[in-house]
Amino acid sequence: MALFYHFPLCPQSRFIRLVMSELAMEAEMMSENIHDRRRGFLEINPAATLPVLVEQDGPAICGAGVIAEYLDETRGLVLGERRLLPENPAARAEVRRLLDWFNLKCQEEVSGLLLHEKVYKRLLPVNQGGGAPDPGILRVARSNIRYHLKYIGYLAARRNWLAGEQLSYADLAAAAHLSTADYLGDVPWDEDETAKTWYARIKSRPSFRILLNERMRGLPPGAHYADLDF
Repeated sequence: MALFYHFPLCPQSRFIRLVMSELAMEAEMMSENIHDRRRGFLEINPAATLPVLVEQDGPAICGAGVIAEYLDETRGLVLGERRLLPENPAARAEVRRLLDWFNLKCQEEVSGLLLHEKVYKRLLPVNQGGGAPDPGILRVARSNIRYHLKYIGYLAARRNWLAGEQLSYADLAAAAHLSTADYLGDVPWDEDETAKTWYARIKSRPSFRILLNERMRGLPPGAHYADLDF
């Protein structure tokens, strides 16, 4: 069985977990706090980043985008017309564009900031940057998320799914980043009904159930996190 190194609220890890669930792929989950810089993990991925997939007797595949491409190449065909990275070159380009939007831009402007300030700083000693969240950084993240939510609403209003007619990696990546922010209670859902309706469709998929049922010790989710009718 494959090993999957992740952190429960890491949005890029959540993206790949959603992909694996859509593919009905089983893996042993290995929770990893990258700030521990554990020697065994650094030997697998010297960059000390998540997520990492290690196939049985295979090499370590590091990074959400690389893992997504790998899973499409090795398992994507089983989905047929429901393939998460479409065959058409133009459609693939649009999915990849949106993957960069969420896994890079949204990570940098929203989800990564919230995760570091509200979660990782709780796990770090003060001499390594731990402590209370920085209110200024939280204000920036909460301001930025409105822009991303509006863009999701814009796409969802013009397409069946974010990148086109079919569910794709773009939807799963966007939902993963929003799910982290939603767990932390930082998504202003009342500001964009179209984005909220799109998220409800994703949230209702069987692949999402495992994320909705998970809890971090000492850090309960926002009030409506697991509510499908929110």
